[in-house]
Amino acid sequence: MDLVSENKMNSEGGESRPAPPTSLPLQGGPTQRKKLSAPRISLSLDQSEDDLGETPDDLDINVDDLDTPDEGDYLDYTDHEMDWEEPKTANRGRTSDSYNTIPTYSAEEERQDGKLWRTVIIGEQEHRINMKIIEPYMRVISHGGYYGNGVNAIIVFAACFLPDSDRDDYHDIMENLFLYVISTLELMVAEDYMIVYLNGATPHRRMPGLGWLKKCYQMIDRRLRKNLKSFIILHPSWFIRTILAITKPFISTKFSSKIKYVNSLDELQELIPMEYIQIPECIIRLDKELKESAENSKVNSFLSGPEPTSAAARTDRPDEAGASSS
Repeated sequence: MDLVSENKMNSEGGESRPAPPTSLPLQGGPTQRKKLSAPRISLSLDQSEDDLGETPDDLDINVDDLDTPDEGDYLDYTDHEMDWEEPKTANRGRTSDSYNTIPTYSAEEERQDGKLWRTVIIGEQEHRINMKIIEPYMRVISHGGYYGNGVNAIIVFAACFLPDSDRDDYHDIMENLFLYVISTLELMVAEDYMIVYLNGATPHRRMPGLGWLKKCYQMIDRRLRKNLKSFIILHPSWFIRTILAITKPFISTKFSSKIKYVNSLDELQELIPMEYIQIPECIIRLDKELKESAENSKVNSFLSGPEPTSAAARTDRPDEAGASSS
């Protein structure tokens, strides 16, 4: 084919091919479509010097067949823009909510929590006392002042302030209360001392057990046992007398000689100064009742006591008279 015919075919092909559009309509529904500016595309079939072969016909680009995103798809992507930019934002929000459920712990609460526990050294061993559980029973031991030359302490133990033995946490209370009593005793005592045990007005369910008393005696430091000069029991009952009789084999003879029984507050006042001893109200009422009962019994015995003796003497005299006459 000559050059003239080839040029003619190229010109005819160029006239039959439509001109490329400068904008693209969006295909879709009846809504108005956006028009996107299309880049200039060269559709010339002329081969350049750099081409390695002929350009095939299947490289013709039909811009009408191009898929473009509609407005709904565009808005859907914008709704999740934050998820694409920061995918951990939602997780951080849930984590912060879980952190907010943990209550804050202020410095004041920390100080208060430190007051709930006390660390003490007993017998060269460290013990921790739960102060919260024994708070209602801390009045069981108190300082009653001094006697003698002013350096001998008076320690008051009120059994009426002990817990009831039918409590579910009774053993835990008594264990911590035991440590509290021993550690407090070591702090209160510097020289010689005496213990005043207020036994009256204490129901049987509040009486300390034999094992608890034995443990207290064994855990007391040797210095405290040696410096104890007197153990006074106010309003002793048959129960406490029985307990002391049972524990007598486990205690020393010196300690047994220090035990004294006192039946009234008046007798106690004759032995030690009472101005700094805090006597519970229930002990005062009991002492008053016992005093009134003792006075009534004395009056009754005085009024009715001598008559049975004189009557017996009169009945014996006729027998003696009959025997003498015979």
